Amino acid sequence: MAPPSLSSSHLLITASLPKPSSLRPPRIPLSSKPIPALLLALAAAPTLPALAVDAPSPPPAPAPQLQAEAPTPAANPFADTLLTAPKPSAASTDLPDGGQWRYSEFLGAVKKGKVERVRFSKDGGVLQLTAVDGRRASVVVPNDPDLIDILATNGVDISVAEGDAASGPGGFLAFVGNLLFPFIAFAGLFFLFRRAQGGQGGGPGGLGGPMDFGRSKSKFQEVPETGVSFQDVAGADQAKLELQEVVDFLKNPDKYTALGAKIPKGCLLVGPPGTGKTLLARAVAGEAGVPFFSCAASEFVELFVGVGASRVRDLFEKAKAKAPCIVFIDEIDAVGRQRGAGMGGGNDEREQTINQLLTEMDGFSGNSGVIVLAATNRPDVLDSALLRPGRFDRQVTVDRPDVAGRVRILEVHSRGKALAKDVDFDKVARRTPGFTGADLQNLMNEAAILAARRDLKEISKDEISDALERIIAGPEKKNAVVSEQKRKLVAYHEAGHALVGALMPEYDPVAKISIIPRGQAGGLTFFAPSEERLESGLYSRSYLENQMAVALGGRVAEEVIFGQNNVTTGASSDFMQVSRVARQMVERFGFSKKIGQVAIGSSGGNPFMGQQMSSQSDYSMATADIVDSEVRELVEVAYSRATQIINTHIDILHRLAQLLIEKETVDGEEFMSLFIDGEAELFVA
Repeated sequence: MAPPSLSSSHLLITASLPKPSSLRPPRIPLSSKPIPALLLALAAAPTLPALAVDAPSPPPAPAPQLQAEAPTPAANPFADTLLTAPKPSAASTDLPDGGQWRYSEFLGAVKKGKVERVRFSKDGGVLQLTAVDGRRASVVVPNDPDLIDILATNGVDISVAEGDAASGPGGFLAFVGNLLFPFIAFAGLFFLFRRAQGGQGGGPGGLGGPMDFGRSKSKFQEVPETGVSFQDVAGADQAKLELQEVVDFLKNPDKYTALGAKIPKGCLLVGPPGTGKTLLARAVAGEAGVPFFSCAASEFVELFVGVGASRVRDLFEKAKAKAPCIVFIDEIDAVGRQRGAGMGGGNDEREQTINQLLTEMDGFSGNSGVIVLAATNRPDVLDSALLRPGRFDRQVTVDRPDVAGRVRILEVHSRGKALAKDVDFDKVARRTPGFTGADLQNLMNEAAILAARRDLKEISKDEISDALERIIAGPEKKNAVVSEQKRKLVAYHEAGHALVGALMPEYDPVAKISIIPRGQAGGLTFFAPSEERLESGLYSRSYLENQMAVALGGRVAEEVIFGQNNVTTGASSDFMQVSRVARQMVERFGFSKKIGQVAIGSSGGNPFMGQQMSSQSDYSMATADIVDSEVRELVEVAYSRATQIINTHIDILHRLAQLLIEKETVDGEEFMSLFIDGEAELFVA
């Protein structure tokens, strides 16, 4: 920004100025020559009288004389005045000759009282002096902070020239620059903004193209070529069945309209992350063969209010022109959350966007021939107006696959991979309960990476097993420094878990035991959970009590073998699991006689934060004491059961721990052979 020009009005200084030492200007580099602050103040009064000083201090020491000739300025602002300067008289022979004085000569004349007044140029780099005999000369001023003090002490009249700096070509260019700067800045911002909106030159978003703030950024395919069909989607049979009806409606509409059926306006795909919601939408596009629009809901939300609603309008205008067609909106919860809720009262831009989406899907004008597919893993936060029939007529749940579904998913993701003959997908599927399609794809990819790392030509069951353990518990720490005492303690700890789990009735069988450190764990015991129990989500009281006893088996084995004074902190996670299960049994499941069939301790929190952020108790302190006593009683019963089992079958515990120390890993079949040889019996409560 150019410095403000001085006003032409005169500013008279009537008060006496401070002592000369306080008027010392800041040091000015000779190269840049900025205007001293005092000279700016004096610029408004070119005919001020000599500065009056109350009590002048002794003159300062003379400045060092400049030996080198001062450089001649390129343009002397006082050149015209010097041409008309009077010739020196005989009485002033002690003054320098010529119209250009050196700075040292100028200082000497000032101290001798031979200089009457000085006039600085606007940039402070040149001054014009008037001697007592009327002679005029020009001096190039270096960076001397004592100059003003010397002039004021010797009674020299000081002024600043006006108009000299602006009269030249540089002043004119600065004036023009000040006028053009706002226009140049606006044009630059406009150009950058249009470039950011999508394109260069005369295309959309360029300087020559139309404004596209409100244009939809959806991807359009006249003939969808997603490369995915329903054959490529496994483990989601029910979801495929409902979506196949939508595809059939688009291909054969007369079959349904003859019976009075109307095409559904929207299908909402709901399910956990990684279950294949987007994959199903791609399969629908590939099967239907109609124009397909795909976008993410986050593309509607923009910095400027109203842009999201405009993009929704533009998307549906394009879709209506191509009807019948499919519009897929991924992660619709980005704009479809409940209106007027959440912290801060909601977001105005997002609410305008969802209002426009509601109108386009089922508004006054209607919407024929456009089917909206949307996907989300947070259906609980969606607005109720968005979920009603007429907008999303169907909600298709894409859940985690069962055993048969996981087998088919593994077969799909094993295409193009060299598998050994010992790979059994049924066994792999039973070891991966709760895995989604994305998890199984990652499992097969990790197994292929391990096989390549080991320079193998095929992927065997060992690589798949190692990849599964890596995903569940983390990579092995083969180079970890573990003492023999610690290996022995970890072996007995894991053997205690496996022994109690194998002898508890109606509990999951042991799949594998390992004392190789993984992640934060020193060892692991893998159980094969029941598929029926996982699918139904129903757990009996006896199963939960057995689960707590199995979790405490590791600590009990440490106490029995090494004594209570030598136990470690390795059972901390086991205690957390036991406490959580026992408290849920009392507060939520009605497994306490003293509390009864009452659910207490309801959790609270804001659902828009993504998870339950806080919990609150809805019962009294007396009830809390009862809950604590019931939880402690359940844990003590589980502890006594684990202690009884380990003391009864101590021989099997020793043999299993010794086998773990020797081999580090024991599979389920080898583990069961120990029980057959030891003639172990199941625990009876």
